[in-house]
Amino acid sequence: MIEVLHPGFFTTIQDRGRFGYAHYGVPVSGAMDLYAHELANGILDNKNNEATIEVTFGGAKFEFLEDCTICVTGADYEAKINGIGLVLNKRLSAKKGDLLTFGKRKFGVRTYLGIKGGIAVKEVLHSKSFYKGITEQHILKKGEILTTNNQKNSIPNTNTKISVAIHRFITPEIECFPGPEFDSLSKNQKQQLRENEFTISGNNSRMGYFLEETIENSLPSMLSSGVLPGTIQLTPSGKLIILMRDCQVTGGYPRILQLTSASVNKLAQKTTQDTIHFKIKTPH
Repeated sequence: MIEVLHPGFFTTIQDRGRFGYAHYGVPVSGAMDLYAHELANGILDNKNNEATIEVTFGGAKFEFLEDCTICVTGADYEAKINGIGLVLNKRLSAKKGDLLTFGKRKFGVRTYLGIKGGIAVKEVLHSKSFYKGITEQHILKKGEILTTNNQKNSIPNTNTKISVAIHRFITPEIECFPGPEFDSLSKNQKQQLRENEFTISGNNSRMGYFLEETIENSLPSMLSSGVLPGTIQLTPSGKLIILMRDCQVTGGYPRILQLTSASVNKLAQKTTQDTIHFKIKTPH
């Protein structure tokens, strides 16, 4: 079991998300950085859909109420156990009474705490991912006790860690494909998308990232159509919205680009005033 001593800015439980319910209007949700989430489970020999704790912008503090094996992946917020810095992307032992803290940001936005055996929270529509209006709670709260599927015969520590290049967190390059309405854009609009850098605005969340810069938009209105995490919509004002894991399942703005799954993961580790550059790939 784990006690939440301080939930930080925004801390949730996430797995790979809930699929097959879009026709009911239910978003996919799930870990914003699926790569980091699955890396934690892989290092712990968990199933890749075991729930992890997603810590956004650090500041969280946990106490382990029993011995367990853990792994911390994703953003580096100077995570420490009992004041001693831990190694990211490595299997570690946590003892009963140990304190895990997240401090000053070095790089990235979202950190993942994996537990051997996973976290035992209620499934809703075949997923443990928090989502407001679907699950009973949407964030972790101070004093909350989390039950784990702790395995007493936990796998031993090793000196091995997985090396994750910092380039993944700082590169501005975001790969994407043309969206369904891409060919409706003018040559000048396409050129702006390919050549310009775009800045993430302060309006960014698990639902979507608004970009500061605009491109001219004279496209006609359209009927609502299906959208996915990673869909980039062009609003009537010329603003771009990149939909993220908690996005709605339909939208009425032109879908001009679609991020690759790897790029959604990269974008999840970026925040306000970070810049990005679209690398538009043409499918063969």
